[in-house]
Amino acid sequence: MSTTIRAAVSRRFGEPMTIEDVVLRDPGPDEVRVEIDACAICHSDLLYLEGAWGGDLPAVWGHEAAGRIAACGAAVSDLRVGDPVVVTLIRHCGACANCARGFEVACTASFPLDTESPLQAPTGESITHGLGTAAFAEQVVVHRSQAIPIDSSVPAASASLLACGVLTGAGAVTNTAQVPAGASVAVIGIGGVGIHSVQAARLAGADPIIAIDVNPDKLELAREVGATHTVNAATEDLAVAIGGHTGGAMVDYVFVTTAAKPALDGGAALVAPTGALVLVGMPATGVTTELDPGTVASLNQRILGSKMGTASPAPDIAALIGHYHADELMLDELVTATYPLDRIDEAIASSRAGHAIRNVIVFERTDLPSDPPTTTKSEPESSP
Repeated sequence: MSTTIRAAVSRRFGEPMTIEDVVLRDPGPDEVRVEIDACAICHSDLLYLEGAWGGDLPAVWGHEAAGRIAACGAAVSDLRVGDPVVVTLIRHCGACANCARGFEVACTASFPLDTESPLQAPTGESITHGLGTAAFAEQVVVHRSQAIPIDSSVPAASASLLACGVLTGAGAVTNTAQVPAGASVAVIGIGGVGIHSVQAARLAGADPIIAIDVNPDKLELAREVGATHTVNAATEDLAVAIGGHTGGAMVDYVFVTTAAKPALDGGAALVAPTGALVLVGMPATGVTTELDPGTVASLNQRILGSKMGTASPAPDIAALIGHYHADELMLDELVTATYPLDRIDEAIASSRAGHAIRNVIVFERTDLPSDPPTTTKSEPESSP
């Protein structure tokens, strides 16, 4: 059995997507079908659309989503039709060595979805299940572990941010680096990931928290969510500016949340002795940087990789929603604009130009009950 849905299909790297009818197969035993309410546009989607990481075309990208369960596979007992969920790209078995250690993001198991896409064109042509999610579409089929139940009071556009940007940015601080209270922090790149690293640093009690970007509007927003100081990398010497905010020292933790090579190249110079450089942004294939191993060793510094914030999706998303309801985590305010699927290329262009923290594609409900959720906060503002 299968379902025909509308999706944004990428057929050529660097060119606009096309809105097409595609065929989505029913979920397998350990899978669910989710009707998507909202899917945010992440920088990773932009890189895939440009071909920066390769990949097979045609493809449906999109991986930062929220929706409701539309169907469950025969072996799924912990989710029910109608449950609101966040859909992440983190697919995990719960039983391998990494999962047993709490590193679901590094799961080593194999899944049917790894080798066979659930998407086809009406002609039978296979369509790549982008990032294991393919959420620039009305519905998705994913492994049960990718659908995280959430509080229905979180607006869908805001909830979608939890699937990647918030999980990655906050998790880098909380899980990967485990920043203690009183530590000094610098965040390079105040986009849809870095803004949440700033928020998480505030929640951890870090001080100072220094936000670094080239966009004055994003630096102002960083102050609103918790940065104690800001530095414009286009006009200021980073080391001098940071030293001015720390009494002459560098910082304990430097989070590079952008994929820009200059940020990667300059991040290590901002790390204090015994401090850590945390690499969060993922650049295009082939981008490299140089580090002086003698300096790293002699200063007892660390280099930490942080894929998806080293997240355990279910408990981490639940904790983030708790902070949201306690007015400790901004989500609604970080949805820059919402767009229908037909305007996705416009939303992509805005995101690529650096104008948005997060643009979000929103979908009208079709075949599930449409009772509106009770919300505790105002709905995000839609685009003009």
